[in-house]
Amino acid sequence: MFLAALLSLIALNAAAVSNGVYTLTSKHSGKLAEVASASLENGANISQWPANGHETQNWIITHEGNNYYSIVNANSGKAMEIYDWQTADGANVAQYAYWGGDSQLWAITDLGNGHHSIINKYSGKALDLLNFDTADGANIAQWSYWGGDAQQWALTQVGSVGEPPLDTSTTNGAVNHWSLTGNLGTHDPSMAWENNQFWLFQTGPGIYGKVSSDGLHWEPLPAVFPNGLSWWKNYVPDQEGIDVWAPDIEYYNGRYWLYYSISTFGSKVSAIGLASTNSIAGGNWTDHGMVISTNNANDYNAIDPDLVIDANGAPWLTFGSWNTGIKVVRLNPMTMKPIGDLHSVAANGQGIEAPTLIYRQGFYYLFVSVGTCCQGVNSGYHIRYGRSTSVTGPFLDKNGADMLYGGGSLLDGGNSVWVGPGGEDILNTDVIVRHAYDATDNGAPKLLISTLNWDSSGWPRY
Repeated sequence: MFLAALLSLIALNAAAVSNGVYTLTSKHSGKLAEVASASLENGANISQWPANGHETQNWIITHEGNNYYSIVNANSGKAMEIYDWQTADGANVAQYAYWGGDSQLWAITDLGNGHHSIINKYSGKALDLLNFDTADGANIAQWSYWGGDAQQWALTQVGSVGEPPLDTSTTNGAVNHWSLTGNLGTHDPSMAWENNQFWLFQTGPGIYGKVSSDGLHWEPLPAVFPNGLSWWKNYVPDQEGIDVWAPDIEYYNGRYWLYYSISTFGSKVSAIGLASTNSIAGGNWTDHGMVISTNNANDYNAIDPDLVIDANGAPWLTFGSWNTGIKVVRLNPMTMKPIGDLHSVAANGQGIEAPTLIYRQGFYYLFVSVGTCCQGVNSGYHIRYGRSTSVTGPFLDKNGADMLYGGGSLLDGGNSVWVGPGGEDILNTDVIVRHAYDATDNGAPKLLISTLNWDSSGWPRY
């Protein structure tokens, strides 16, 4: 009888919970569900503890369709699941890397009394404070639903996620390379739109910038951090002055987020930093410190960050250079820093870096720069791409080759004037910025902007 009533409530309460970050408080004990000991490991237990403000008590709840939700820990980046596909009463609830199976999906139903039931899709059983135990560390498991206080949970929203990405693309549009003037010297540009102006940030001292009212004529801006930041040399002692590489500017969840790289040429001693502001025009950048760092012991390199928003509005970061290639990692939407496992998505024996990842019409598109940069007209950079139905890959090119094993369809190989195009970034889904070396001007690196069009099969083109 209880289960039949619950199923009726589920049908009446489609998408009863907005995507966001929540705490889960037991009605019976008044304590919060958490990953025990703030563990990052697969299989770590989920238990209860008094509120302490730690991220291990925060859960990212995402509607995955058909009235089911994923519940991902904001500290570990791993999903709440019924461990080992158990169906018995008392079977344990633990965390595991999210893969979207039924044991990781939950029906969350508003019971109308300030509390919710949380029912596993696979087992059909309820999240339950086992044996009505009120002790700190008491276990949370599953049990046949009967509606008691041990199976009711208060969901308190403590953070939000942003909107899904905006698709502004055109199918089979005309080739449109923008005619640019003004301050065009550029490496690794990234562009945003605010207050009817284009804003661009690039490699240079203190994070160099430009502004344009029409996207065609560009004027310089003061550096974001004209005196640098003291913590940079803690991670990269050999950094040259205040040189900052490959910034990425993106708008998400009410703020502009600026990721950037600190490194030296040819080294894995690197760090990605983060700053943000509520207005590029207003300045007032907030330093959020180090995001991820690497050293010579790592087999990947923490440079060339790019913020990507998935189809549900959740933030991810792609980054990487040479070595084992390009990585993707989930971000906590409250801190905008990594949680969970790194996913390898692209590698290439010619060298690979500068990833840009966007979502469009059911696919994630990964763009990378392959070859060697920064050698003027001798540069071998060129832009390649692939796509996947998952933000973590696999990314396949037009011929079905996996980018993790050297695949990637060619978008831009340059020409006799513009040599070595790369360091690309994409605004929304329809504008691509990049640098290339001008063979008519002694190989000077300059800004290129083009409309990014798409063919009828969903592949990008100029």
